[in-house]
Amino acid sequence: MVVIGYFVCTVYLICLTYITIYCLFQFHLLLHYRQGKRKELKDGGSKPELNGVYPFVTIQLPIYNEYYVVERLIDNICALDYPKDKFEIHVLDDSTDETLEISRNKVEEYKSKGFDIRLIERENRKGFKAGALKDAMKFVKGEFIAIFDADFLPDSSFLKNTIPHFKDSKIGVVQTRWGHINQKYSLITELQAFQLNVHFTVEQQGRESADYLLQFNGTAGVWRKQTIIDAGGWEADTLTEDLDLSYRAQLKHWKIIYLEDIMSPAELPAEMIGLKSQQYRWMKGGAETAKKLLPLVWRSHLSLTQKLHASTHLLGSTVFLFVFVLGVFSVPLLFYINPLNIEMEYMAIFLISLLAIIAVYYAANVQTAWDNEDKLKSIFKFTLIFPLFLALSMGLSLHNSIAVIQGFMGRKSSFIRTPKFNIKQISDSFKQRKYQGSKISIMTVIEGFLALYFLAGIIYGFYINDGSLLAFHILLFFGYSGIFYYSIKHLSHQSI
Repeated sequence: MVVIGYFVCTVYLICLTYITIYCLFQFHLLLHYRQGKRKELKDGGSKPELNGVYPFVTIQLPIYNEYYVVERLIDNICALDYPKDKFEIHVLDDSTDETLEISRNKVEEYKSKGFDIRLIERENRKGFKAGALKDAMKFVKGEFIAIFDADFLPDSSFLKNTIPHFKDSKIGVVQTRWGHINQKYSLITELQAFQLNVHFTVEQQGRESADYLLQFNGTAGVWRKQTIIDAGGWEADTLTEDLDLSYRAQLKHWKIIYLEDIMSPAELPAEMIGLKSQQYRWMKGGAETAKKLLPLVWRSHLSLTQKLHASTHLLGSTVFLFVFVLGVFSVPLLFYINPLNIEMEYMAIFLISLLAIIAVYYAANVQTAWDNEDKLKSIFKFTLIFPLFLALSMGLSLHNSIAVIQGFMGRKSSFIRTPKFNIKQISDSFKQRKYQGSKISIMTVIEGFLALYFLAGIIYGFYINDGSLLAFHILLFFGYSGIFYYSIKHLSHQSI
């Protein structure tokens, strides 16, 4: 029993150490983010302009079964403020439902209005999104390629604000910030926005300020066509083809720049099933890309600091695996605190990770994303949302850990799209709509059992009069309970 106790304690400490290191790397990005902001203020924030010269741009819209949003997407893209004879639109529609007919009708409508727009269909979905983008390259006439997923609604000035940055011949990609059309729709969308705000401020801008490798986010960005070709083109061997190509391009000495002040609004998954499918794709794809590219990164021309941050970036999804194991081992740890005389107060040193991540999320949300809101209200909102966000992240750790393990094991799976339902305001609903499943997965059942497991940990902590892990177990309990509850609730809305 003593050996088991020391094993449990060792695993727990390893997980805590890994998570702490990850959080400190995030805090390091925050320092670079602030440094970049100060430099931007000092320089005055001058921006390049087109000055009457409009390069030809190809706009690609990869689509698969987007019945609710494809029409507004095409309407929005055709409203871009850019000379009509200086851009073409490719609707890359792999749909197997009524979406294809909607796309066809909209393409014909705008063709009759003089737009250079075409529908590109494929016989099969080979390679999924990456395959569609790769196959469409032979039709591209533009020097630059802008890409938008189906739920994005870029501002009409998008091309005029992004294309001028390519005057620097080293720039291969310009990425813009994601906005959130339906952030206030529910607690689920609020928490997603809360997390994404970190990536699209501290992480992206911090990496750019420090000259670390960053990424094209799959949408709301523009590629130089030559960059795609030089980097080897789109490849479908990972579920995050955007991250994969981004790194291959930068290893070929191309630069990616990030424009935080240009926002491209998009729709967040409004229900738990959609959120889980998105998380699965991102987590598994991140692991696949890490396995594929980390050897190249460490053999590259990059500096040691760049390699370390690139590794942390590519391995970011693994933090969920360590959070999951940490949670599972935290309950048996309670049984050994007294027998092994474990001084839990020494664990307080790991609170530095919590403080670091609080600083990161505070800067990204209160000081940036919510900058126009009343400061006191923003701080109060932050104190409410942050623990809920931690609980949600912990609750998703099992689901995301499975995705990460499968990614590293090389287990292949389909590119599962995240369904969007044209949700903009609270009165909108995704109930009784297409693209929803109706079966309770074994994963959801296990999440329910884990909620009970951590409830037992709470009860046992009270029984032995030890509150050292109480807050952690409460967050885990509410996290898994919430994931279980919403997974069941949103499955109950059967598809039509």
